[in-house]
Amino acid sequence: MSDVSVRMGTAAGRWVLFTTVLGSGMAMLDSTVVNVALPRIGADLDADMAVLQWTVNAYMLTLAGLILLGGALGDRYGRRRVFVVGVVWFAVGSLLCGLAPGAGVLIAARALQGIGGALLTPGSLALIQASFHPDDRAGAVGLWSGLGGVGAAVGPFLGGWLVDGPGWRWVFLLNVPLAALCVPVALRHVPESKDTRVHTARFDVTGAVLGALALALVTYALIEAPGQGASPVVVGAALAGVVLGAAFIRLERRLADPMLPPEIFASRQFTAVNVVTVCVYAAFAGFFFLAALQLQVVAGYSALGAGAALLPTTVLMLLLSARSGALGERIGPRVPLTVGPLLCAGGMLLMLRVGVDASYIRDVLPAVVVLGLGMVTLVAPLTATVLGSVDAGRAGLASGINNAAARAAGLIAVAALPLVVGMSPSAYRSAASFGETLRRAMPVCAGVLVLGAAVAYATVRRPAAGVCHPECRVSCGVTGPPLERDRGV
Repeated sequence: MSDVSVRMGTAAGRWVLFTTVLGSGMAMLDSTVVNVALPRIGADLDADMAVLQWTVNAYMLTLAGLILLGGALGDRYGRRRVFVVGVVWFAVGSLLCGLAPGAGVLIAARALQGIGGALLTPGSLALIQASFHPDDRAGAVGLWSGLGGVGAAVGPFLGGWLVDGPGWRWVFLLNVPLAALCVPVALRHVPESKDTRVHTARFDVTGAVLGALALALVTYALIEAPGQGASPVVVGAALAGVVLGAAFIRLERRLADPMLPPEIFASRQFTAVNVVTVCVYAAFAGFFFLAALQLQVVAGYSALGAGAALLPTTVLMLLLSARSGALGERIGPRVPLTVGPLLCAGGMLLMLRVGVDASYIRDVLPAVVVLGLGMVTLVAPLTATVLGSVDAGRAGLASGINNAAARAAGLIAVAALPLVVGMSPSAYRSAASFGETLRRAMPVCAGVLVLGAAVAYATVRRPAAGVCHPECRVSCGVTGPPLERDRGV
């Protein structure tokens, strides 16, 4: 463990915050703008729906599969070192995305971006918690979360402007100068830290590879099924994914130091909240993937207009998340985790009103406001409940598992939803065809949220007093679970 103790309000503290916000902001900005760029990417590369799905999922696949390993590497070899490697890796992947001559290179480069994200994302928050004095840690995490939220709010405007202006490639190329600024500042001004207690533990590389391959094969089968049907390749990929998934579970049960310790799921509350997480983030991923396309393909919005149309969800999160977290702490998580998904489901059903020449005030705004209020209601209590379901010494591991579950749920949702609703590979090229499939997709997303609400109502209870990290009140994520792996920091 590092003996560095940076204080808020000092030059050293400001440099640490600047660096971590800039690094994690690259990944957050990228995730908020890519969906807006999808129609232009498809048109420019003459791509079908499967390519658009892989453009989103290649990044989420490597991020979800490797983020726990990335956090462990930072603990072992130095959080700053792994963070810097992640930033450089992410920038190289972004450069390749921006220069991609075709769909294959773009998808491969997005997978490289995800590896960089898996290295830098957990390291950004771990650096703050390892560097700042305990008295200042909660405030520093709060600033990190708030400034990251501002980046998320700017993302749709910036992404839409880039797509409508210089082109979609600049959505990725923008990361290169940001990384060129982040790396030297990190090396000069951010103290190194590592956890000496983990040096005797072995890395679960085999588990990480098995988990990632299982996700990749199942994702491939789901994405390719609409175009290829039940071909031998699709069926073989699905079966192989299931077999590798079973092998992953068996390996984790046998290892002394597994990436995903099975005993942590002995907590009924932890297991239940992760089931709710899977339902919620699967629905969110499916919604935002399709809504950005719906607004452009069907409603005729520009890329900037589509990004701005969805902005109220982020604004509401920024304004009200802290109050929601305080309310959840006061009344317990059961009500917020039941009501929140139901509100989100209502917002998604209101999106059924968005068609050709939709009015923003009458049709779009009510849907995104109701959705945003539901997200405000559930996200902060969800995160706090995850951390409060285990003892404080395992809170970092718990939040890492919860984050991986959220990303894996989004990955599977984006892959499976077009198949479930019968979306053809060329559906996004036709307003009528895409609008029809969206009318089938939104009830599916809403139904998954209702399932999550039912699970929360039946199983979630107030965590034991004093279990949760004090930082969870301010690190309850602006757009999702906290991206950390800081065991014992």
